[in-house]
Order: sequence, then C-alpha cells, then structure tokens
Amino acid sequence: MRERWFGATGRKVPEIALEGELDVDGALVLDEWKSDAHAAFERGQPIVIRADTAKAVKDALSHPEVASVLVQDRGLLELDLVKLTYGE
Repeated sequence: MRERWFGATGRKVPEIALEGELDVDGALVLDEWKSDAHAAFERGQPIVIRADTAKAVKDALSHPEVASVLVQDRGLLELDLVKLTYGE
C-alpha cells in the first residue's frame, strides 16, 4: 500500500482508501480537484478527493497536494497506478 503525507499533520495515510475507513477530520474533502485547493495545501491542510472511477482516482493522484483519494468500490483499492499511468 502506497502512502502520502496527510497535510502538515505528520501522519501518513493510504493514497487510496475506502470511504468511511480513513479519519479525514480537518481535511478539505472535495468531489474533484479544484485549483483553489492549493491554498489549503499551502496552509498545511490535508486535501482528500472522492472518486468513483479508475480515471478519477488517477486524475486526483496526479496532484501532489492530494493526500488521499476516497473510494466506495473496493476494487479501486487494487488499482495498478503505474500501469494506469504509463501503460504496459
């Protein structure tokens, strides 16, 4: 499981997590990336994005500011992001 920093909290979290299983208290939770979220990241606030497709997960994680992506489909937890990004 790959991890990312949860903002300036000093805590690491899974880069993809099942919604409801990750404590996102204090995070800015979005349904998609918004460029104004960068200001929250600069303040040290964690950014979390909800996603329901492999493409949405990939798009969210393309932003280094994003701490984690929340999914409802357990199958998305097993995505091969390297393959998804660069192909075979």
